[in-house]
Amino acid sequence: MSGKTKTREEFQREMEAEYERRRAKALAMGGPEKLAKRARAGVLDARARIDRLFDAGTFSESGLFSTSIHSPEDAERSPCDGKITGFGKIGGRWSAVVSNDFTVFGASSGSTNVRKIAHMKRVATQRGMPIVFLGESSGARMPDTMGARGMGLGLGNDPAQYQRMRETPWAAAVLGMCYGSSFLYTCCSDFRVMRKGGVMAVSSPRLIELATNEKVEAEELGGWQVHTEVTGLIDMAVESDEEALDAMKRFLSYLPSNHNLPPPEQPVPAGSGEGMARILDLLPASRVQVYDMRKLVAAIADAGSVFELKPKFGRVAVTALARLGGKPVGFIANNPLYKGGVMDSDAADKVIGFIVMCDSFNIPIVLLVDTPGFVIGAEAERRKATGKIVNFMNALQLVTVPKLSVIIRKTFGQAYLNMGGGRNSDEVAAWPTAEVSFMTPQFAVTIVHGTRPGEPGFEEQLAEMEKDNNAYEIARTFAVQNVIRPEETRDYLIRMLEIHSLKLTGGVGQHLMRAWPTSY
Repeated sequence: MSGKTKTREEFQREMEAEYERRRAKALAMGGPEKLAKRARAGVLDARARIDRLFDAGTFSESGLFSTSIHSPEDAERSPCDGKITGFGKIGGRWSAVVSNDFTVFGASSGSTNVRKIAHMKRVATQRGMPIVFLGESSGARMPDTMGARGMGLGLGNDPAQYQRMRETPWAAAVLGMCYGSSFLYTCCSDFRVMRKGGVMAVSSPRLIELATNEKVEAEELGGWQVHTEVTGLIDMAVESDEEALDAMKRFLSYLPSNHNLPPPEQPVPAGSGEGMARILDLLPASRVQVYDMRKLVAAIADAGSVFELKPKFGRVAVTALARLGGKPVGFIANNPLYKGGVMDSDAADKVIGFIVMCDSFNIPIVLLVDTPGFVIGAEAERRKATGKIVNFMNALQLVTVPKLSVIIRKTFGQAYLNMGGGRNSDEVAAWPTAEVSFMTPQFAVTIVHGTRPGEPGFEEQLAEMEKDNNAYEIARTFAVQNVIRPEETRDYLIRMLEIHSLKLTGGVGQHLMRAWPTSY
């Protein structure tokens, strides 16, 4: 035995130096060159995204010293194994985060980082806090996952990987290429935002070409226009990482930290309700003239509180979080500006997902109604309109949070039920401008009498079909509980939400749709 025994001070200095060396290596991510390249492109790195997301000084990292375990060489090149995880506060409330670090192995999924993700999900669920996924990943790590051993070690070790029971809110951002686990957790989330230029798909264009000989550009495959306008998988597209992170924070501000709490209230902003005296001006005098229902939503809600989801998908319906009297609500509204407000399959999917999210997190629902019904025809049937209508109705009848409907103008046929009529809302009110019937009166004349517009007798027959369609006739049956002046709508809704609040359960619903599929 040789050598001099170390003093306590020497041992402590060496221990501290080794700790700082390893810590600095982990914090350096993929190295200064890769980080500088991202900065020049105006794209935040994984740690800068976390800094933007959380309240200053609150981030507590979990797994700082984790690396790949595939080989000693990979361990040296894989700080945090390409996924940075931990906890921090958003608006004073704790949340978990998974931030993919594309500078390390393209943030590909490896055996270490999948355990990190599983840990974040487990803690968030057990401790009742939201989880945020900042997506950017090249998919599964090669060659680690190849072969039977790779599959056995890499896939399926989180038995709840695809399960959403909606105990806590999930929010996800597509901030670059998102393949593999990045698209998985995005599609499982309650809110999904995408930076323009990002891509979300099952596989990359290169793999698609190898497997199918199909050449496709990344944007065409899974860019923001595809997912905001065609698939509806993305709720919002933004220009920058910063906007995406701010949108996630705003979304979470409407939701409780977990499903056992009521949503958080905020002070009512100055100027709220000032437009109500003139709200009828937003409705055209002619009942066949279109208008933008979103203007009515903005007038009724607290000032500046409307947060619309999926604005470019299923445009005949509006889905938006907002506040009324400082309390979060979910608005579902028909929008005659598009297709006259005729509901289609995309709109049904959009509304169903919104209903499930609101009910799962104790957010009351307000329906503003102006629709001639559901789209009909061969194309509608090919797009499963009948099945979508039933799913819509099923979801609406499973809701256990308060539901309030206001019939603004027309509501015909099955859409009357889907938009809260027929006791499918806790309270139904109507403006004096409301029209309610089994079908559009013009169509009814042709079906009953065989007369078409412009033919002799049509106008007289139409007047006969229209005479009992008004708000007061349906109010006589008590199917509408109140006929209200348009300018009273905001005060009426605030009062009814107070009356129908879940007093016996502390503002918490039964969550009958907590396991409803997240993507369909």
